[in-house]
Amino acid sequence: MQTLTIVPLSTPNTLTVKSKKTIQNADRLFLQTALHKSAEWVRAEGLSFISMDDLFESADDFDELNRKIAKRLICGSDAVYAVPGRGIDGTAQLEAIMEEANRAGVSVVRLPGCGYAESVLSSIDAPDALPVILSAAELMKREPDPLIPLCIEEVDTVLRAGEIKLRLSEYYPDDWNVKFAKMNEEGSYEIAELPLFELDRQSGFHASAVLYVPPVPFYELKRHSFQSLLRIMDRLREPDGCPWDAEQTHQSLKSALIEEAYEVLDAIEECDPHSLCEELGDLLLQIVFHARIASEKSEFTMRDVTTGIVNKLIYRHPHVFGSVSVLGSSDVVTNWERLKKKEKNLSSQTEVLKSVPKSFPALLRSYKVQKKAADVGFDWDDPKDALQKVTEEIGEVMAALNGDGDIECELGDLLFAVVNTVRLFGFEPEPILHHATEKFIERFGEMERFASNEGKQLSGMTLSQMDMLWNEAKHRENS
Repeated sequence: MQTLTIVPLSTPNTLTVKSKKTIQNADRLFLQTALHKSAEWVRAEGLSFISMDDLFESADDFDELNRKIAKRLICGSDAVYAVPGRGIDGTAQLEAIMEEANRAGVSVVRLPGCGYAESVLSSIDAPDALPVILSAAELMKREPDPLIPLCIEEVDTVLRAGEIKLRLSEYYPDDWNVKFAKMNEEGSYEIAELPLFELDRQSGFHASAVLYVPPVPFYELKRHSFQSLLRIMDRLREPDGCPWDAEQTHQSLKSALIEEAYEVLDAIEECDPHSLCEELGDLLLQIVFHARIASEKSEFTMRDVTTGIVNKLIYRHPHVFGSVSVLGSSDVVTNWERLKKKEKNLSSQTEVLKSVPKSFPALLRSYKVQKKAADVGFDWDDPKDALQKVTEEIGEVMAALNGDGDIECELGDLLFAVVNTVRLFGFEPEPILHHATEKFIERFGEMERFASNEGKQLSGMTLSQMDMLWNEAKHRENS
């Protein structure tokens, strides 16, 4: 049976003894390309070989190229295929070779080997920590950790170098010193040290070029990831950390959580991206804080929090992660509520109503409860009918004022009826009341300015006089 052995080919000093002897003793030696600098030592050894360069020139596309390479390698006798870099594992070319080999009954052996990164690491003074090795393409899909050494292979063009620079600048200081290694004509590496921002100003970009990025001390980082926030929280809660942070509990942080959420809403209302970014960070801190306190009690961890929400999103989006079809956002909402009910084991609609958190603001909670009651058809057909109910509730408040009924209870019913009317007209009560409050403040300010222009203070005026100024402010606003 013919055996085809695939050998990764980087530089002579990083080839394993077995790989080197396999190449030297090959009955038939094929190179993926003779144009690559890593092939220089094969020439220097005086070894005869056949390259695939002519197929790269003649093939119309990669599928055809891979088929032609596979047919050439399955040649009826034992052969060795030397491939620059780490080899061809996980590539379409290997799939084509395996398909052809299976058809011809040829055994395929893949030898392990080092890539260009290992060649570079053996030539530089790197820390003992094991580096993460990524191709330039892989770097674009992964989030690097600046605290761990990083080696990036296949820095092959100035355009690619620019992409790498921009990607790394999200995590590393722009002036952080990196090492750019390019292979010379003899197949060994020349290494230059330079600040990250100068990476795409170099020459000698090639598939064999490697960038080594040393780790950054934590306190020298200028940009931080979610992991950095977790590290800071861990440090604050340590015995020799911050006394105030160490004293906090779930209970003591409740008001801060609410306040930070409202400050996020303010930033959204103000359409201020800078403020929104800052306030989201403050809110995120509260979430991390609670997760850290829970982990200290062995209740749950931050990873449990993220696992829970990811699993929930996957479960509640079967139209994205499963086979369910939807026609639009209304179907999405319907599915969401159905799955939520099933997930929380809510067997009746009353339990669904009770599941609306009691800690919600009263307006929001009443709105949510009414919406869920409407899901089973318990609702007014016409908003005007709900408005009539408001009039009815006003009558009951008046009756309570005359001694027929509980005033507090009837006022609650009136507010509930108003929320229902707002909902049926297609609005949410919280933003509507917020807008009305802002309008009141603006008119009050105008009224106070009018009084000041007349040399008066509101506290020294009668209600009738203030009412005249109020109407003037309202008139100007409307006009």
